[in-house]
Formats: sequence, structure tokens, C-alpha cells
Amino acid sequence: MKQFDRRKFIQTTSLSAAFASSTSLFSNNLRSSNQKYMGNFAAPKLDKIKIAFIGVGHRGIGHIMRFSSFPNTQIVAICDLYETNILKSESIIKNLKTYNTNIKLKTYWGNENKWKIMLKETDADIVIISTDWNNHGVMAIETMKNNMHAFVEVPMANSIKELWEIVNTSEKYQKHCMMLENVNYGREELMFLNICRKGLLGELYHGEAAYIHDLRYQMYEEEIGTGSWRTLQYEKNKGNLYPTHGLGPVSQYMNLLRNEDTFKSLVSFSSPALGREKFATENFSANHKWNKLNYQNGDINTTIIKTYLGRTIMVQWDETSPRPYTRLNLIQGTRGILAGGPTRAAFDDGFEGFSNNSKEWLKGDGIDALYEKYDHPMFKRLNQITKDLGHGGMDGIMIYRIIECLRNGKPLDQNVYEGCAWSSLIELTSISVNNNGQPQEFPDFTRGNWVDTNTFDIIP
Repeated sequence: MKQFDRRKFIQTTSLSAAFASSTSLFSNNLRSSNQKYMGNFAAPKLDKIKIAFIGVGHRGIGHIMRFSSFPNTQIVAICDLYETNILKSESIIKNLKTYNTNIKLKTYWGNENKWKIMLKETDADIVIISTDWNNHGVMAIETMKNNMHAFVEVPMANSIKELWEIVNTSEKYQKHCMMLENVNYGREELMFLNICRKGLLGELYHGEAAYIHDLRYQMYEEEIGTGSWRTLQYEKNKGNLYPTHGLGPVSQYMNLLRNEDTFKSLVSFSSPALGREKFATENFSANHKWNKLNYQNGDINTTIIKTYLGRTIMVQWDETSPRPYTRLNLIQGTRGILAGGPTRAAFDDGFEGFSNNSKEWLKGDGIDALYEKYDHPMFKRLNQITKDLGHGGMDGIMIYRIIECLRNGKPLDQNVYEGCAWSSLIELTSISVNNNGQPQEFPDFTRGNWVDTNTFDIIP
């Protein structure tokens, strides 16, 4: 172990002791005797993976197609509020080459509690949850209580209370609960991770993460679809409603919640809430329900996170402003910087004849050469079979890796604590915004065990 690594490990070990003495970070959530830490958890191998789905709208149907693209999977049950979604999904499943006519597909719809019946009646190994945000937490918890692994769309849950219950349930029942953070599997994000792990940026000390995506068009989904429930969030909450797409990759670059560093505190501020009301006024009748909402969440939220080693991360969220999509995806070190959308890079010592220093971004052939040299080996291995499976292939790589880990009895790429920590920004930023930017401490969902959690290494 290098001298610097040893020093960092000593620092983080002492920080773990500081966690243990801080009751504010635990909030009476001490681990009970029947719970076991899940940071490096690997479940028993599954030869063939039986899958049930809660929510088979646009995202859920996509996951059906992705899981069924790979061998050793069997879809056994689907559940949704709407019969139309069930019929469409059932038709797709029964036309799949992987469909086993000897196993009757169970379908559930038409009642908000039918998912509970499905969990009781199905013998699935894993459950994929693709519903509205408000239901993610309770559905994940009940899935694990029914002896199945839970895979939850972003975010894991909306409240820290629910996130703690997810952690406690996962530890008690020894079941995976992974948030489906697909952006961690993007080509750019994987290459950045590879470069960071090789130490080419030097010591990492700052990151920038965002979800800036103009989603005003979703307001036209008035009765069914994402907009029918997501629009209501702009009246209900303040702060960053969707933090994980940008934060997940930056967190992995910095090895947060692993054996190097972890989240400490944040401050958060929001702009005025202008855009949603303006869009509703201009595009819907005066008595339309969207014109009766009190849009209180600011159009853009900016948060600054501080880690225990003193690093900083800026996290932004904006689903309203008229501007191009970006996740920022920036990571700064003592020897260079990487930034996304489009991919940019600069190194203190330059890069292989394309640059001599860090005063200008690499561009054109220089970026092509960077990808050629540092493309993540997992991307190279899987791209040809996953490139058409959603979001430029990141969805396909994520699903492939879930299947690969479950079948080989390996730890998942994202553990329950990471999904909970990334999702905790929803409530933490809301509290900070409502208190004029007052700093908020992160709960330590690992209870100090992050120092014992293996680094997320480069997987071939």
C-alpha cells in the first residue's frame, strides 16, 4: 500500500470512530443483533433467475425487454395499475424466445394493492420496481420481507425514514436492494472511473454532478404516464427531487461510502419557482388542474456537498429551464480534470502528443485517442450485446451486470447504502432550502462500516 493510501486509510478509520460516537447520525438506528452489514454482500448463486415486475409502463416494459435479452432469465409475474399496460406486456412476454410455456405468467392489475398480492403469490427471485417515486420505498421493503431481492428505479425512496427502513430490512433478511442507477454504466462514466482508478488525475478533490433536463413536455401526460404524478412533485417538495443520475458516478469516482471517504454534510439553495407556472398558464386552460397547483419548488437547485476528507461536490437539478440536457459529470484532481457532455479532458502533463499541458481541453482526435486507450474493459466486453438496449447501452450493461452478479454469487456493483445515501439528498436538500441553506449532516446508513467496504474496482 502506498504511503498516501495508508495515511488516507488511517484518517478514514479514525473518522469511523467519530461516527460511532455521534448519535445525531444514527437517530436511534443502531444495528440489531439479527442484522448483518451488507456492504460486501454476495447472495447465493442463482442458476436461472425468476423475475417479477411491479410497474410495466414505459420503463417497466423496457426492463422486460432487457432482462429477456439474456439467457437464464424467466419472467413469472407482472403487476400494474392499468390493464392496458398488462395486456401490452403480456403480449411481449409471450412472444419472447425465452418464454417458458410450462410456467404460467401471473398478471395483476386494477387495484393499488395488487402488488402486495403478487409478492405473496409469486416465487420470483428478484422484483423490478418501476412505479412512481412515492411507492419505491414501501415496495422494496415488502419485496425483501417476502424473501426476494429488490431492484428499484431511481430514487430508492423519498424520505430518510424510509431509507433507514430499507437498510434495516436488507440487513435483517439478507436481501439485495439495489437502486437502478443506469448512468453509472454509461460509456463516458465508465471511462472516467477507469482513469480515476489508474490515478491519472492525481488526488481527487472536487466533483460536479447534475440532472438538467427540460421535462416540461411531461405535463401533457395529464392522467397516465410520468407527468401525471411527477408534475405534482413541484407543489409538494422543495430542493433536489432527482439527485442520483449525476451524483452516482461522481460518488464512485471518489470511492465514497467505500474504504476511502464518505459524505459529511451539505448546503442547498433553490431559485424562484417560475417556469412550471408559466408553462401551465401558456399551454393549459385557466381551470386546468395544472393551473391550480402552487408551484413552490425552485426551477433550479444547487447543492454543495462536503465529504469527511474535505472534498466538495456541486450537485444541480433542473427539470424546467429551456436549456440543453447535461449531467455535468466533472471530476477534478491534482493532475488533471475530466468533464462530460461532451467529453472533455485536460492533464497537467498533457496527453500523448495531443496536448502539452492542462491549459486547453483535449478535442477531436485527442478525445478519440483517450477513449481508445482508457475505455472501461467492461464496456469493451459488453457494448456489442447491449448497445441497443436503452440509453446508449447503459441500461443493457446494468441489467447484464445484475444477472452476471446474481448467477455467479458476486456482490452487486451498487450496494444498498449507496442507493440510500444518493437518494437522501431529496429530503436533506429540502430541509436545507427551507432553512435558508442551513447545513445538513448526512445519515451514515453504514453505521461506520464504510471503512470495511471494498473499493468498487475496475471489473473486466
